[in-house]
Amino acid sequence: MSVAGEPSFRESVDMMFRRATALMDLGPGLQEKIRVCNSTYTVRFGVRLRGKIETFVGYRSVHSEHMEPVKGGIRYSLGVNQDEVEALAALMTYKCALVETPFGGSKGGLCIDPRQWDEHELEQITRRFAYELIKRDLINPAQNVPAPDMGTGEREMAWIADQYARMNTTDINAKACVTGKPPHAGGIQGRVEATGRGVQYALQEFFRHPEDAAAAGLSGDLDGKRVVVQGLGNVGYHAAKFLSEEDGAKVIAIIERDGALVNEDGIDVEDVRQWMNRNDGLLAAYPKARHVVDGAKVLEMASDILIPAALEGVINLGNAARIQAPLIIEAANGPITYGADEVLRAKGCVIIPDMYANAGGVTVSYFEWVKNLSHIRFGRMQRRAEESRSRVLVEELERLSNDQHLGWQLTPDFKKKFLQGSDELALVRSGLDDTMRTAYQAMREVWHGRPEVGDLRVAAYIVSIGRIAATYKSKGL
Repeated sequence: MSVAGEPSFRESVDMMFRRATALMDLGPGLQEKIRVCNSTYTVRFGVRLRGKIETFVGYRSVHSEHMEPVKGGIRYSLGVNQDEVEALAALMTYKCALVETPFGGSKGGLCIDPRQWDEHELEQITRRFAYELIKRDLINPAQNVPAPDMGTGEREMAWIADQYARMNTTDINAKACVTGKPPHAGGIQGRVEATGRGVQYALQEFFRHPEDAAAAGLSGDLDGKRVVVQGLGNVGYHAAKFLSEEDGAKVIAIIERDGALVNEDGIDVEDVRQWMNRNDGLLAAYPKARHVVDGAKVLEMASDILIPAALEGVINLGNAARIQAPLIIEAANGPITYGADEVLRAKGCVIIPDMYANAGGVTVSYFEWVKNLSHIRFGRMQRRAEESRSRVLVEELERLSNDQHLGWQLTPDFKKKFLQGSDELALVRSGLDDTMRTAYQAMREVWHGRPEVGDLRVAAYIVSIGRIAATYKSKGL
């Protein structure tokens, strides 16, 4: 996706790391220890499919074990390679430190196009890949905990969890070996939406600070802001849906693999998603918006907010100068190359970086992991107690009104909301919102507090690297 002469994704991550550490007081030895990837395991395994043995190549990379377990998704894509997996593992390390989840960084990948195999075949492939990792403790509740990524989802995580349980029959915490499972298989409410929801919360927090919005030439809140979304997979779909339905943003373009849909009056995200589900994931014949064959060009259209939510490197030296959006939030990992980042910053574009913007997934994965270790769903013990306390207060207020002949009444809608205790989904969303707010405030404190720090990406790296360094120092390094 990048143009010739640009650094690779892994090189870009390292260059951004060095740009931040140049502004930090860290010894070169500690810098190098934090930067390098600890280990990468490559597996080549065979599965008998369709009358012959097919050989697959997979990876599991561990970037940093300053905290354990290490955490990171498993992606299924023909583009998977060692450099990509190691770059993603590094981002996971920094991401976990930034949002204060107690994990090191890891990542996995299998070089496969999941669309080429039916469900039963994918299960066989996934179970064998999991077997190869599990027997080396590269999947383990206390050491290495995967999650979904591009090309994988709840189904694959359930298969991996079951494979681990079969191989570790006495491990009472077996379900905690992987997150992103379906709720009925030990998952948690709100995990599927988590990364997209985190993008929404990140933008909400950004617009709570008028001076930050002004840096991008914007004002007010999200209501009425024109949004272009690149990628309507899990992350892009949920981010666009929540921003349009709950915050009043106007999605004016959606970019996918077969082009883009454009409608300046706004696009119904849910309607497009349902259309794609009925039409093999294609946009072309969608009747309520104009179809543009060259979707990459739509990245350059005038908008207030651009959300790249698919692959790395989609904004590069080849198109960065033509990007018009004053605010970009990186819902995908590494969608902006190092060179493009410099071009955009020089133009005054504000970039909300990937290590923060898409941290909703690992945050809610942390909640799921804690749930699995505690063996009880969130809300089970306190929800009805909350409702009982709220009911006592409402009844007492209504009694006082009657006794004093005040004649006022609580509205039914208020009573319904006030009397409803927090279930698991409400608690997950609350915890995610708090996490995104706190992490953003840590970044902006560095951004605004240090004149030499000119953007949020460097600020995010400084915060996360500083926390990792403190952990290593406490271990005696």
